[in-house]
Amino acid sequence: MDARLRSAVLADFPVVYPIIDSGAARAAGSDPAQMAHALASAGARIVQYRHKGEFGRRQFDEARAAGEVLRRAGVAFVVNDRADIALALEADGVHVGQDDLPSVEVRRLIGSDILLGYSTHNAAQLSDDACRWADYLAIGPAFSTSSKRNPDPVVGLGGIREARSMTAKPLVAIGGITLSNASEVLAAGADSVSAISGITPRNVAQWMRLRR
Repeated sequence: MDARLRSAVLADFPVVYPIIDSGAARAAGSDPAQMAHALASAGARIVQYRHKGEFGRRQFDEARAAGEVLRRAGVAFVVNDRADIALALEADGVHVGQDDLPSVEVRRLIGSDILLGYSTHNAAQLSDDACRWADYLAIGPAFSTSSKRNPDPVVGLGGIREARSMTAKPLVAIGGITLSNASEVLAAGADSVSAISGITPRNVAQWMRLRR
């Protein structure tokens, strides 16, 4: 990763953090590279590629194609869950959760120039030492969501306010966030809002107009 891009992202964390889910993209009749192009064209500054399940050659190739589109546009490219894939693709970042490799081990693998995001779901997790290794933290689900098979309890706007009071790191809210409630989430203290199926080529321009 270009250290200048990492610094720029962290100095002014993007208000919108789109996630390209491989399954959601296919269900919408698209593919990750097409989604990446639409997001980059609309002004996204950071985009995550997410695939739940076995990560084979097909997923590697589609992640690489999406990453190439994003890099050409100067957009930070983050890989969900897999530090090894992120390194192989020379991605700009990796995002891990509570059930993935410990954040300290991920940081050891990726070094200091690659963005590391870490998902949390409650105050106890936000207080854990694992957060210290992350560049930014995610909190959620903000609202009820269907993007995860077994979602954690909803934190609501109160949980976002609590999270904001517990960390000075960039805070990304995720889970059930739509264009109709995103402004409330930002007002509650989130630096950024993230969505998977809610951001589409048809409405991405509206998302990119959101402001803190």
